[in-house]
Amino acid sequence: MSAKKAHETRHRLSLTWRVIALSSLLLLGLVVLFSWLGHANLTRQFQESRDEHNERQMREILLALQRSEGALQQLAALTAASPRLGPALELRHRDDILASLRPQWPTLQLEAGIDEILVFDAQGEQLADWGDGQAQDTRPIQTWVRRVMDTEVPLTALRCSTDCRQYAAVPVLVEGQSVGTVVLSRSLADVTRQAQQVSGSDVALLVTGPMAADDRLDAERHLEAWNGYLVALTRKEENLALLRTASQQAAMQDLVQGPLQLRYRGRDIELSAVRMEEDGDRRSTGYFLMASDISSQIGAINQDTRTLMLVGLGGWLAAELLLLAILLSPMARLRRLAGVLPVLAHGGFAEARAAIPPPRRRLTDEIDVLEGTTLELSSQLETLEQEVSARGEQLAERVEELARERDFVGSLLDTARVFIVTQDEHGRISLVNDYALSVMAIREEKLLGRHFDDVFSAPSIGTTGLAVPHQEERTLVTTEGRHRTIAWYHAPLPTGNDGTPARISVGLDITERKAAEARLTWLAERDALTELYNRRYFQEALGSALQQGQSGAVLLMDLDQFKDVNELSGHQAGDRLLRKVADTLFQELGHRGVIARLGGDEFALLLEGADAEQAVRVAQQITHLLESIGFDAGGRRHRVVASTGIALFPALGDNPTDLMANADVAMYKAKGDGIQRWHLLSPLENAKDELQERVYWVERVRKALKDDDFELMVQPIMRLEDGDIRHYEVLLRMRDADGGLISPGRFIPLAERSGQIVQIDRWVLRHSLQVLRHLQEKGISLAINLSGQSLHDDGMKQFLADELNASGADPNYLILEVTETAAVTDFSTARGVLQAMRDLGCRTALDDFGVGFSSFHYLGQLPVDYIKIDGSFIRSLPVSADSRVIVKAIADIASGFGKQAIAEFVDQEALLPILQSYGISYGQGFHLGRPIALEEAFGILSKRS
Repeated sequence: MSAKKAHETRHRLSLTWRVIALSSLLLLGLVVLFSWLGHANLTRQFQESRDEHNERQMREILLALQRSEGALQQLAALTAASPRLGPALELRHRDDILASLRPQWPTLQLEAGIDEILVFDAQGEQLADWGDGQAQDTRPIQTWVRRVMDTEVPLTALRCSTDCRQYAAVPVLVEGQSVGTVVLSRSLADVTRQAQQVSGSDVALLVTGPMAADDRLDAERHLEAWNGYLVALTRKEENLALLRTASQQAAMQDLVQGPLQLRYRGRDIELSAVRMEEDGDRRSTGYFLMASDISSQIGAINQDTRTLMLVGLGGWLAAELLLLAILLSPMARLRRLAGVLPVLAHGGFAEARAAIPPPRRRLTDEIDVLEGTTLELSSQLETLEQEVSARGEQLAERVEELARERDFVGSLLDTARVFIVTQDEHGRISLVNDYALSVMAIREEKLLGRHFDDVFSAPSIGTTGLAVPHQEERTLVTTEGRHRTIAWYHAPLPTGNDGTPARISVGLDITERKAAEARLTWLAERDALTELYNRRYFQEALGSALQQGQSGAVLLMDLDQFKDVNELSGHQAGDRLLRKVADTLFQELGHRGVIARLGGDEFALLLEGADAEQAVRVAQQITHLLESIGFDAGGRRHRVVASTGIALFPALGDNPTDLMANADVAMYKAKGDGIQRWHLLSPLENAKDELQERVYWVERVRKALKDDDFELMVQPIMRLEDGDIRHYEVLLRMRDADGGLISPGRFIPLAERSGQIVQIDRWVLRHSLQVLRHLQEKGISLAINLSGQSLHDDGMKQFLADELNASGADPNYLILEVTETAAVTDFSTARGVLQAMRDLGCRTALDDFGVGFSSFHYLGQLPVDYIKIDGSFIRSLPVSADSRVIVKAIADIASGFGKQAIAEFVDQEALLPILQSYGISYGQGFHLGRPIALEEAFGILSKRS
C-alpha cells in the first residue's frame, strides 16, 4: 500500500510541480526583464535630459564668450575714437596721449572691467599703458599690432596663462589713415559668473599648456593628469579634490565630447567641460568645467526600479497560487488515465475500458475528451490487431515482388550508357554501374568506399558530405591520363532502415559538347578571317575600361586603297593581305592592348593607361610596320598604307559609341592629311565638328521628311532553288540639291542619335505600303528594316494598323526586319513588338544574324519567320572553314526552329552551290541583283507579267 502511495505521490509531484516550477521561472524571468527595461528606460530618459542640458549650457557659455568679445571690441573702438587720441598719436606726444585717455580709464576699469590699455604708434612702438599686464607675459602684442596696422581691421584674441583674458586691438584713424593701435584686455570673471548662473552648478576655469607646470604657480591648483592650472574655482575646499579625482578617470578631450558621471563621497556628480578658443600660437587652451550634483535623480530612478521589482514579485506569487489551485483536480484525473494507458499498450482492451468511468452529462473539458478518445482508441486497437495478422500475409507477397524489381533495376544500372553512382551520408561510393567501370578502366572493389570528390574532381567551390548542388560539372581523369567532363545530376535516396541519408548521382559524359561550346565561344569573340578579336569583343572591352574609370586611347586604322587590291588581284588576295596585316599587328603590338578587326579593312587597338604622347608613338610605329610589309599578288606588288585615327578617353567619350565615332572622325582626318598618316583628335576639334555635322544633318533629315526628299529603292531576294524573285528589300536614299542620291550611311547614324529615326521608319512604312498595294496582286512581298528605337515606340503598332487600313495593303506581303543586336539587347520588348506585328498579319525577319552568337538561346523564342545570315560570314565561305561551320550551324538551327534562312552579301557565283547544300532558301547580294529604283524594278516585273 505504501509503495502504491509513493508511486502516486511521485507522479503528482512530477507533473504538477514541474508546471509550477517552469511557470515560476518564466514569470520571474519576465519580472526581472521588465524591471531591467524600466530601469534602462528611466536611465535613458535621464541621460537624454542631461545631454540636452549640457548642450544648452555649452551654447550659453560660448554665446557669453562671443558677447564679451564683441563688447570688448566695441569698447576698444570707442577708446580709439577719442578726439584727442588721434592727433596725439600722429604727433607721438606721450603726455597728450596719457591726457587723452586718463579721464576714461577709471570708468573702463570699474564699470567695464578693463584690466589693461596699451597704445602703440604706427611703427608699433608702445607709447602709453594703463592697468596691469597679464602674468607670465608671452603675448604676441607686436604681431597683433602689425596685423591691425596692415589690414586696418579690428582683431580679437583670447590668451590664457595664470588667468584668461580677452584682447581687442583696433586701429586709430585720423582722416581715414591709421596712425596707431589701441589694445584693451579684460579677464573672464564676468563670463565665469554667467556660466555659473546658466548652469546652476559649481564652475571652474582651467588653463592647459606649458604654463600649467610653472613652479611659481600655486601647486595646489595644478592638475598634472590634465596638464592644467585652475585659474578660478567655486567652493574650492570641496571641488578641488573632486576635480583631482576626475582628472585620473577621464581625459580632457573626453569631457569635451561628453559629460563624466562619477561617485564622489557618497554623491553622484556629473562633470562636463566647454572648450574655449585656443591661443593664436596654441601655447595654452582654456576650459570651463561644470560640476552638477545628480544624486537625487539617480536615487529616484533606483527607487522606481525597486518598486517595480516588488510589484512584479507580488504578481508572480499570486499567479502561482492561482495556478496550483486550478491544477489539483484535473491532475488527479490525469493520473488515473496514466494508469490505464500501460494496460492498453499490452492488449488489455476490456480492462482499460472498465477502468475508465462512463462519461457524464456536464460541461466537458480536455480531460473528458482524452478519456473518450482512450475508450475509442481501445476499440480501434483491438480491431487493428485483427487486421495486422491479415496484412502479414500480404506483406510476404510484396517482398517477393520487390525482389523481382530489384533484379530489374540491377540489370538497368549495368546496361545504361551513363555513370550511375550511389553514396552514403559521408560521400563515400557504395555502388557503381558497369558502364562507369568500363570508361574508367578500374575494378569495382577499388572504387567502393572511396570519396566521390577524390574520384571525380570537385568544382572550385567544394562541399563535403551530401551538401552538394542538384546539378554540377566535374572532371574525371582516366587511368590513361585523359580528362573527361561529366555532368552530374544528384538526387536524394529514400532514407534506409538505419535512418542515414544517401543519394544517387547520374553522370553524363559531355566532353565533346564542352569542346564544341569552347569553340563557339572563341568564334563569338574572334574574327573568322584574321583570328583577331571582333567588333563585339572590342566594344565590350572598351565599355569595361570606361566603366572602371580607366583612361587611355583608341586607335582606329583603315587600310588605304584596299579596294584596289580586291579589284586588281581578287578577294582571295585581299583576304591574305588582311591576315598578314593582322599577324604583324598582333606580333608587334599584341602585348600593348586589345587588337581587333572591326570589319572590312578596319582594325582597332585599345591602349589602357596611355596618354596622347604614347598613343602617337604607337600610331607612328603602326605606320612604319605596315610600310615594311611587302605584299605581292597576281604579279603585282601592293604597298600597305593605313590611316590611323586616335581618340583619347574619357576626354572624347564616356561610352563606346561616342568614342568609336570620334576615332572614326580622326581616322578620316588622317586620310585627308596624306603625309602624317595619323591624327590625334582634340576635344575642342571633336565638339566643333560633331556639332556642325549633327546640326546640318538634323536639318537635312527634317527637310527631307517634310518635302518627301527621300527615295525608295529595292534589292531582290532570290529563291536559290529556281531563281524566282518574289521578295524585295526596301532601301532608303536621300535626294541632294543636284538630284543625286545620298547613301543612308551619311544620315542614318545621326538620325538615330537625334531621335529622327522613328519618323524615318514611319515615312518608309507609309510609302512602302502605298507601293505594296499595287504589287501584292503579283505575289510580291516587300521587306522593311525597323530601327532599334522603333521597337520602343509605343505608337508603332497602332500606326502600322492605321496605315494598313488606309493603304489597303495586305499585311501578309509585308516583312518587317529587326537586327539581331536590337532584338537581343532588349529581348522582352523585341519579342512583344514582333508578336504584335505578326498579330496584324505581317511576317518578321531577324537581320544580321550570327554576328555575336548571342541570340542562339533566344532564337526559338523570337516570333520571326526569316533569319538573314550576316554577310561577313557569307563572303568568306570559299576560303574560311570557320565561316562554313558557322553558316551551316545557323542554317541547321533556323531549319530546326521552322524558320527560313536568307544569305546576305552573295557577291559571286561560287557561293550559290555552297548555300544550296546548306539548305539555305534565299540569297541577296550584288551577284543576284543590285539596288535599283522602284520604277525601274517594277516596270520590268510588269512587262514579265
